[in-house]
Amino acid sequence: MTTRREFIQQVGLLGAGLAFQPFRVKAGGLHSVGANDKIRVGLIGCNGMGYDDLKAFLKNPEVECVALADIDQSVLDRRAADAEKKGGKKVTHLYKDWRRLIDHKDIDVVIVGTPDHWHCLQTVAACQSGKDVYCEKPLGNSIEECNIMVRAAQKYNRVVQVGQWQRSDPHWQDAVAFIRSGKLGKIRTVRVFSYQGWCPSIPVKPDEPVPEGVDYDMWLGPAPKRPFNRNRFHFTFRWFWDYAGGLMTDWGVHLLDYALYGMDVTAPKSIMAAGGKFGYPDDACETPDLLQTIYTFDGFTVLWDHAIGIDDGAYGRTHGLGFVGENGTLVVDRGGWEVIPEKVNKKERMEAVPLNKSYGEGGLNLHVKNHLECIKSRNRNCNASIEIGAHIAKFSQLGNIAYRTGKKLTWDGKSFHDKEADKYLTKVYRSPWALPKI
Repeated sequence: MTTRREFIQQVGLLGAGLAFQPFRVKAGGLHSVGANDKIRVGLIGCNGMGYDDLKAFLKNPEVECVALADIDQSVLDRRAADAEKKGGKKVTHLYKDWRRLIDHKDIDVVIVGTPDHWHCLQTVAACQSGKDVYCEKPLGNSIEECNIMVRAAQKYNRVVQVGQWQRSDPHWQDAVAFIRSGKLGKIRTVRVFSYQGWCPSIPVKPDEPVPEGVDYDMWLGPAPKRPFNRNRFHFTFRWFWDYAGGLMTDWGVHLLDYALYGMDVTAPKSIMAAGGKFGYPDDACETPDLLQTIYTFDGFTVLWDHAIGIDDGAYGRTHGLGFVGENGTLVVDRGGWEVIPEKVNKKERMEAVPLNKSYGEGGLNLHVKNHLECIKSRNRNCNASIEIGAHIAKFSQLGNIAYRTGKKLTWDGKSFHDKEADKYLTKVYRSPWALPKI
């Protein structure tokens, strides 16, 4: 992740897009996209959150889905039928190779819903082709990928929203306002936790032939060549280092983002982590089923704590954050926020704040609306801009790198100055794929 000064400088660049008008490429040349024009989207990766994102886009009358791409023909066919029902219009362009969707000249926005290891190549290609992007979180699968993606969006002046939809959910914003009011007193630590009982262990399974209709070599893409195994395919890819970073990068980018946002900080002084495969030592997962990471800042810490297969998180919740102050603790999760007073000698230091429940039409729907508004105005400062998404994706990567090295690490924004840790900064791509040069 960047230093605080670098992060502020990057975010300051977002205003550069305000003077530009959006353009759509047609056979006859360029023409502007007006406020009432259709915004045509194409989705790459249709099986999970990618399709949820598309549904949120299609709730807006100005949006039309014109293309889908997926390496699994059965998924592609099913989602084409689903999208027609949602959007009221047949999707006429279906691709097994995502590059053909990028080349489609009538697409304004590309939704990247693929596994993490594909995000960099597809987002950069979309930016280079003059398309705006909605990219699922985490933004990248390595620190260097995130840096490259930010440079691409800035160079090509693209409006990129990262799928950290809690940035658009109003009760989270309300919680941050209370945190910054000072009523909690000095905050000593922020407890960030994700206990996911619905994510069970995956048993070891043998390799098998590639299912019919699946372009498995394209699914692997820049990742190492391996035999097909269902554990590494579709949803459970996130438990393997080749493609993702486990629960730390899956839920961490949502929750740790608000720890930094609430405390108005960026780079930690040091990072250390401990955990392992304690609940399911013999299952197929590579990433830890339990992990604690401590990020140290000036005057306070941020503690990340996760587990799969159990729901016993802090404050009687499965996920959330606890901003622990001298006067009380603010606890926030997707259901709402409240303040628990600190009691000393049976005397409360502040009044309790009862649960303020979540409200509105839902974070994802609001997040997509924010993206569409920014596309129309050419304001790159989305609620979860690519600069914000890159910053927290890198922050989560720091925790994983500390776990994988077993070391207490320091970070200057570019290097750990530790050979073992620095080798994790960049992914080695499998030929013929190559890390983009921006």
